[in-house]
Amino acid sequence: MSKDAYIHKMLPGSPGGPLLFVFHGTGADESQLLSLGRDLAPLATIISPRGDVSEQGAARFFRRTGEGVYDMADLARATGKMAGFVKAHVEAAKPSSVLGLGYSNGANILASVVFAAPELFDATVLMHPLIPFEPDVKGSLAGRRILLTAGKRDPICPPTLTSRLEAYLRADGADVTVEWHEGGHEVRPNEIEAARRFLAGARVEGA
Repeated sequence: MSKDAYIHKMLPGSPGGPLLFVFHGTGADESQLLSLGRDLAPLATIISPRGDVSEQGAARFFRRTGEGVYDMADLARATGKMAGFVKAHVEAAKPSSVLGLGYSNGANILASVVFAAPELFDATVLMHPLIPFEPDVKGSLAGRRILLTAGKRDPICPPTLTSRLEAYLRADGADVTVEWHEGGHEVRPNEIEAARRFLAGARVEGA
């Protein structure tokens, strides 16, 4: 486990306060969600890693062979590496709560870490995740709070797969909230407001 396993940026917050990890989408970098993270969790220390895979110059957290077709071996590699990165920062910071927020490819790696290590995050926001496989949860998601946000006309993350992911999470005991909008893969204001309410509740519970 290493705090420097990924190139990353950190915005300091209140000592002993929440720790919020944010994970960017394909082609972005560690700066994409920093300001959103600060807006949503003003007192949190925010950590934003950069994906370590390049897809024709676009940063990602794991490899794929086509749209929605994942290199599962590389996803396993990335999941283990990211879980170690998160654990190292949590052990160093000893925060009041551990929160996660990811968009698109960032939501996918965050979800994969949640499946592999359910105890790591107290609450997670998955914006437009695409999980085309049945999750293999190592342990139990009972009591873990998860917000899914999605577009009803998202060409990248079909609504049927969002609903299937919701069902998987609920079946494993997670406390799931879903926020939809009428559009596609873009993030809309109602998603951001839902994430703000969700994370505010998580911070209160984790205090």
